[in-house]
Amino acid sequence: MTGRVSMADVARSAGVSQKTVSRVVNGEPHVSPAVRRRVLREIERLGFLPNESARALVTRRSRRIGIVTARTSYFGPASVLRDLEHAARAAGYFVSVVHADEQDGDEAARAVAHLVSQGVDAIAVCAPCGPVDPAALVPASLPVLVLRCPEDQGPDAAPQSVERRRITVGNDDIGGAAQATEYLLSLGHRTVHHIAGPLAWASSGHRLRGWRSALRAAGADEPPPAHGDWSPASGYHAARELLGRTGPFAFTALFAANDQMAVGAIHAIERSGRRVPDDISVVGFDDIPEAAYLSVPLSTIRQDFAETARRAIRRLIPAITGEGTPAPDARTPTELVARASTAPPPSTPPRST
Repeated sequence: MTGRVSMADVARSAGVSQKTVSRVVNGEPHVSPAVRRRVLREIERLGFLPNESARALVTRRSRRIGIVTARTSYFGPASVLRDLEHAARAAGYFVSVVHADEQDGDEAARAVAHLVSQGVDAIAVCAPCGPVDPAALVPASLPVLVLRCPEDQGPDAAPQSVERRRITVGNDDIGGAAQATEYLLSLGHRTVHHIAGPLAWASSGHRLRGWRSALRAAGADEPPPAHGDWSPASGYHAARELLGRTGPFAFTALFAANDQMAVGAIHAIERSGRRVPDDISVVGFDDIPEAAYLSVPLSTIRQDFAETARRAIRRLIPAITGEGTPAPDARTPTELVARASTAPPPSTPPRST
């Protein structure tokens, strides 16, 4: 097909009316999911480009969601961004992405201001909430989607204020961390050591909280956590710190706040002359693609990033359009994946050295 693709071309190719294509393009209701998917598929295949300026004048909406995310390529944040973009496109929205340093409040403010100046319909915040929460910088007139574990609200919690239109959806970092810790305790370990992520990240704080709550619920000793920056190198150095501590806490089980730090920790454990899982069991978090194929396959907590993204967009669109009742915040359950890096503790636990 040559020349600019028209709405009539899309309608003819999809086998629907031009009015149906218009409804899909403008995000209007009364289109079945199957028809919407077929039209969107033909829009992408044919390269149809709606006249955004004209459409915005009619609908007073840009059909664009701004995303503020961290400047990192780690598996978790990258997966959230990928699946959020996919879910937005499936709903007929485009995205504009701006990366911001979690430690730089001025950069977060500039990122939000840039997206607001583009006329986005809403802003999604995937960056960690450090010294400055980007979501707090968004004008009250715009809906805000925060991609992180809701602090104190489960799936059945009451909705946020309609006026503020703030939605929080995320994987259950708190529950997942508790699940990892409880699993290690159930194997017979007296306590579980922890390598936490950077303090500026909300997910790090949530996983720390889940680990701590599981220890306290079991009446287990609570060793001081070590801290990393999500990288394998930081996991290696944090594990060496734990291995070098003296004190009452026998080191037979470790929960790392992400898989990359767990990989580094395993290397440090093996370099110390100990073995995984014979001497020390290790559980990570995320279930990176490599986790099942390490020399010692890694037990970990799997997150459903795609489902979280779908839930997030389903909640965000009514806040944009003003149609329907705002849905409550939501946590997406995690799943424990037990592999070869975990086992009962040795019959004679190694003394702390």
